[in-house]
Amino acid sequence: MKNILVTGAAGFIGSNFVNALLKKRDDIFIVNLDKLTYAGNLENLKTSENHKNYRFVKGDIANPELVEYLFQKYNIKFVVNFAAESHVDRSILGSKVFYETNVIGTNVLLETARRFEVERFLQVSTDEVYGSLGATGYFTEKTPISPNSPYSSSKAAADMMVQAFYHTYGMPVLTTRCSNNYGPFQFPEKLIPLMIINTLNGKKLPVYGDGLNVRDWIYVLDHNYAIETVLEKGKIGEVYNIGAKNEMTNIEIVRLILNHLGKGDEMIEYVKDRPGHDRRYAIDNTKIETELGWKPEFSFETAIGETIDWYLNNKEWWQRIISGEYEKYYSQLYGKR
Repeated sequence: MKNILVTGAAGFIGSNFVNALLKKRDDIFIVNLDKLTYAGNLENLKTSENHKNYRFVKGDIANPELVEYLFQKYNIKFVVNFAAESHVDRSILGSKVFYETNVIGTNVLLETARRFEVERFLQVSTDEVYGSLGATGYFTEKTPISPNSPYSSSKAAADMMVQAFYHTYGMPVLTTRCSNNYGPFQFPEKLIPLMIINTLNGKKLPVYGDGLNVRDWIYVLDHNYAIETVLEKGKIGEVYNIGAKNEMTNIEIVRLILNHLGKGDEMIEYVKDRPGHDRRYAIDNTKIETELGWKPEFSFETAIGETIDWYLNNKEWWQRIISGEYEKYYSQLYGKR
């Protein structure tokens, strides 16, 4: 039995990872440590909450006493660190919590994992640590780190710390850097669920700048399978880029959603661009494909349609989320643009 601490598994990517892993494997035991901040939602884990090989613990990865207790109690030998404050816009409004969770929290996990001699520590990171691309080219694992937002700088700092623990202590670490995810259970501040939900509610769709910023999109389950592959087969100390080679501009994504829902461009509202908005991200995933044999399984056309339909069929899930504090945040972010 592999005892795995999965941090931040009540969030979007982490919950999909846990649900998928428990559905197909009986040789793992997962402890989910999540602080349940605004984007953490235990409803995401309904299919896993009563599984015999799953435990949920509410808590902060930056709490060393709690983290040590969990390592000891559950004999943790593997760590997958999803826990992070992860939205660029929120980091621009206030960065402190990003460094507390993404940097200090990662340090607590690393120090504890080192003392307990874990077999593998996987840091889940982002392509945003590389900065911005021009009209051509791709991020490779050799691309220098050059973050442009408080969020990406906090993730870059954590990535460098992970590598430092490998070089200094010989810790069995791995790092993945993924492109933009989409799929079920994504918090509605992100582009795709935001545009779907606003369309369904008859609200304008706020598009930053000229809408021509390019992102490389990957279905969340493809990302999950890639993480599982790296955890099982990855070479210690290495970084692996994860992407699906689906480059699209933001405005193309918005129009695709509008078309799927039978609406037109009249719903689009161009708003003032956010500060330091990276122009283009694109991932070269040759390394993980050639060395570990992973490839994305889901076509963008199929998976984006299924994602839109998921939000159509699960209105109760997101209607509970977009009330209260989220409304205040939305007004703060888009109300003055």
